[in-house]
Parts: sequence; structure tokens; C-alpha cells
Amino acid sequence: MSESKNTGRVILAGAGPGDAELITVKLHKRLAEADVIITDRLVNPDIISDNANSTALVLFAGKQGYNENSFTQDEVTALMIQYAAQGKKVLRLKGGDVAFFSNVLDELQALIENGIPFEIIPGITAASGASAYTGIPLTVRGYAQGVQLLTFNPNSHYSPEIWKQLAASSDTLVFYMAAKNITDLTELLLRYSRRPDTPLAVIEQATTVFQQVHLSTLKNCVSDFAGMTFSSPSLVIIGDVVKLYEKFKWAKTSETGSVFVELNA
Repeated sequence: MSESKNTGRVILAGAGPGDAELITVKLHKRLAEADVIITDRLVNPDIISDNANSTALVLFAGKQGYNENSFTQDEVTALMIQYAAQGKKVLRLKGGDVAFFSNVLDELQALIENGIPFEIIPGITAASGASAYTGIPLTVRGYAQGVQLLTFNPNSHYSPEIWKQLAASSDTLVFYMAAKNITDLTELLLRYSRRPDTPLAVIEQATTVFQQVHLSTLKNCVSDFAGMTFSSPSLVIIGDVVKLYEKFKWAKTSETGSVFVELNA
């Protein structure tokens, strides 16, 4: 897309799952070049402080489920368009990867409608980060030949047919945004006949120094996690691959239950 003299541009970039060193070389360069950085709540602030130009305007446009005071997608998009229209180089920084469970479609549509040139830089999504930092491979011979990445929250409306397919599948199931509703999730899988002894792991703040891993099974989840509250972000991995955690875990897990700084929390 051509760029006019009076129009800036937007870089849509993934900042990875938490570890500040898990960014791409390209993102490192764009951070140093950006005039304006619009960052999500769960982007590690060290990524910006260690790499951004000191003159850059940093806007903490966090979005958070269940929080009415967080930014709406329309507000974030409007900021992005506003500064790009002023001729600024705008970096829209998202946690994880740009294309996994984000509102990138809304932002891309707005950029096209306003004639603003853009670039997309991928990042490491939470599933890959959690898999690597727990030693749980998401696909492996003899355990799972496939993996499905899904979300689960009160707004998830999967049909009974989909639940039947998920329950019958031998794939590893990775659920984003599911930890707060883990009981409902496991009850649905059990209702549709997923094996009760299927192992699961809830990984809090994967790849950060505050990573914690909680193990259970579908049938024991309710009792094992009774009274527990999982910090954001948390990821749920369900499947036989979870059995590999004890053998291959390598990253130190937090014993404090602390959280890394959440922007605009």
C-alpha cells in the first residue's frame, strides 16, 4: 500500500506471552522507530522501556474482560486512526500474537477504510509460550497428533455438536480466557463424555518469572481448584500431553503467587 506524505502508518505487532526477551528483531526495530505506541494491558512493560524511543508517546489502552472501565475496541481503534492521520508512525502492540483471539479484524478494517498503510508483525502466542516454558509439547507421537486452540468464557456459545467433537477428539485442547470458568468448562467436556481421567493444566502468567502451573484431571478439577483464583493471563491445556510436564518441566515456577505488572489494571 502506498503511503502519502501526510499520512502516517500503523504497525500491528505481537509482543509475545510475557517474557520480555521473546520479541522479534523486527519488533525491536519498530519499537525504536515508533512515534506513538498503543499497548494492551498484558504487554510486559519492560518491552517498551527497554526498546522504545524515549520520545515516543505511550498510551496504555488496556482491554479487560469483566472490567467496565477498560478501553473499548472502538476507543482503541479511534486512537490508532487519530495519530496515524497526523502523520505519526503508530505501533499497536498486542500481547501474544496479532492474529490469535484479538480484534485485529476490526483494526484492519478501520485502516483500510481510512486509507492508512499498515504492517503486521507476528508474535509468540500464549499457547506456544506456555508449551515451551512448561515442557508440555502440544503435539507428540503417542499422545496427540493435533491441537485445537479455542476460547471459553460466558460469551462462548458452542453448539452441542461442537462439544461432542471436542469431547471425542484425541487432540490437545488449549483454551484461552478459560481459567475463571474452569469448572463450567470441565463439566461440559465430562457431560459430552470426554474421559474423566483426562489430565489438565492451568498455567498462570506463562513465560514470566511468576509462572505457576496447576495440575488436575477433568473429574478432580472442581475439588482440586476449589477456592482458587487464577491471575490473568492464564491458559488451560487439556489432554494426555499434560502427563509430560513432571518429566520435562524446566522453568522455575513462582512460589509467591505474585503477578507481573499489568498495564492499566
